[in-house]
Amino acid sequence: MARSGPTRFANRAEAGWLLAARLKALGLPDPMVFALPRGGVPVAAEIATALGAPLDLVLVRKLGAPGEPELGIGAVVDGGETVLNEDIVAATGASAEFIAAARGRELAEIERRRDRYLAGRAPLDPKGRIAIVVDDGLATGATARAALHALRRRGAARLILAVPVAPPETLAA
Repeated sequence: MARSGPTRFANRAEAGWLLAARLKALGLPDPMVFALPRGGVPVAAEIATALGAPLDLVLVRKLGAPGEPELGIGAVVDGGETVLNEDIVAATGASAEFIAAARGRELAEIERRRDRYLAGRAPLDPKGRIAIVVDDGLATGATARAALHALRRRGAARLILAVPVAPPETLAA
């Protein structure tokens, strides 16, 4: 949800509360809220509470660039779907072998987190529902794009991305 001008938030809960007010004004029928752990959870919790909506996790991991792990060349989501930013892949020279190895490591971490965070609970089914994907901010947007692709694949009727901060060029993409 884009907002003009710089904004500072006291914390993630305040950011979630402000996003919740904007989402509530949309009058969305029967939405579900999906948080990207970890930073997206406190933001999403405020939104889910305000909307009276169920809250679940979308387990996504960034694929870091060679030698620059904080620069996302893409992301992988629980279930294996991979979204790559081809421009960043090309600029960093990430090979197919590098990407496959990074993907394998991150899928193993997703498995570990699924066991820890969800303790065997099945994920909520977004089929036919409005899915609101929440993170605490975007840089390249790779993890959010992967989450959106995964929820579309799982049958969400409508997707909404709700983040308190993001560069304009990432939002446009």
